[in-house]
Amino acid sequence: MPIILEEYIDPQVFEKIRVFSENKETPFLVIDTAIVNQQLENLTHVFPYASIYYAVKANPAIEILTLLRDKDINFDIASIYELDRVLSLGISPDRISFGNTIKKSRDIRYFYEKGVRMYATDSEADIRNLAKAAPGARIYVRILSEGTLTADWPLSRKFGCQADMAMDLIILAKDLGLVPYGISFHVGSQQRDIGAWDAAIGKVKVIFERLLEEDGIELKMINMGGGFPANYITKANDLEIYAQEITRFLKEGFGENLPKIILEPGRSIMGNAGVLVSEVVLISRKSRTALNRWIYTDVGKFSGLIETMAESIKYPIYTGKKGEVEEVILAGPTCDSADILYEDYKYTLPLNLAIGDRLYWLSTGAYTNTYSAVEFNGFPPLQSYFI
Repeated sequence: MPIILEEYIDPQVFEKIRVFSENKETPFLVIDTAIVNQQLENLTHVFPYASIYYAVKANPAIEILTLLRDKDINFDIASIYELDRVLSLGISPDRISFGNTIKKSRDIRYFYEKGVRMYATDSEADIRNLAKAAPGARIYVRILSEGTLTADWPLSRKFGCQADMAMDLIILAKDLGLVPYGISFHVGSQQRDIGAWDAAIGKVKVIFERLLEEDGIELKMINMGGGFPANYITKANDLEIYAQEITRFLKEGFGENLPKIILEPGRSIMGNAGVLVSEVVLISRKSRTALNRWIYTDVGKFSGLIETMAESIKYPIYTGKKGEVEEVILAGPTCDSADILYEDYKYTLPLNLAIGDRLYWLSTGAYTNTYSAVEFNGFPPLQSYFI
C-alpha cells in the first residue's frame, strides 16, 4: 500500500517544503529547521539528566551546527575536518569529544593543541598514542554491544572491545598518566529493541564495580551513544518509551545517583527534518512478462541513499499521485549495478507514475547529504536547502 503522509510528516509542513521545492532542479534535500528544534526539545525533555553531544557526521551543515551551538549543545567529532568546522563557529573545545576510536597520532595531537580533552578509545595502540599526544586527557573506552539483529543500521565489530579488555585499557590509561573517565557503547543506529540498552548498561555496571573494587578506579561517565529512531517505514517505539525504559535500566543498575550520562544523537535529531526530492528518470520492464516495473530516479546509493545498502533503511516515499498502484523496483541513475535501492522489498507506487514525476523521500535529514559522493559518474554532491 502507498504510505499515508500524515504518519510521517505534518501535511502542512510537507506542503511548505513542496512549494519551496517547485522550481528547483532535482535531486536535493530540504531540511526544516523547526523540526530539528522540536526533535532536540523532545530529546532534552525525556532525558533531562543527560548531556547531548550531537553526532556531527549525521548532518554537518553550518546551518545545523549554528542552531545547535546556540542551544548550548555539545558535539561528537569524528575527524580534524569536523573539528575545524565546529571551532570556526566559535564553539569552545570543552564542548567537544573526539568520538572516533580510529585516529592518527597526529590528529590526536591536533585536537589536543586545539584544547579538546575528552577522547574515545578501544585499543592498546590508541591508548599509547593518546598518552603521548594528549597527556592528561580524559578517556572513555568503548565496549562491544550486541544490536546486530535488531538495529536497522548495525555498528558492531568495527568499534569497541570486550569488557575484560576495556578494564585492562582503563588500568593502562591510568598508568600512562591519562584520566580514566568512563565507558561508552552504541547499540546500533535505528535500534528498535530497547532491551539492547539494558544489556549494555549491565556490562557497564560490572566494569564500574570491578574497577572500583579491584583497582580503586572510580569511573564518572557513561556515554550511551545514539541509536534513537527516526520515522521510517519499519516502525519503532516513540522516543518517550525509549527514555522511560532506558532511565529504568540506569536506575536499576546505578540507583538514583547516576554517573554523568552522555548521549550522541544524530539520526533522532535530523532524520525527520529532511525531505529528499528526486525525479523519475526512466521507467522500464526487463521483459514483456516481467511482473515489476523498474523505476529509475536521479538519486541513488552514491548521491545520498547509501543506507539503502542491503535495503537496511526503508524511507517513506510519497508521490502525490492517486489511483491504482503496483509493486516496483527502485534504482539510481549511475552506471553501477550496485546502484539498486530496493529490489527485494517492494514499494508500491502509482501505475500512472511517469517520467519527470517527483518522488519525495521522507525522513532523510540524517546520513544523506553527508554520504553523497563528490563526482561519481560526474554527478555533483547532493544540494541542501534549509528553511
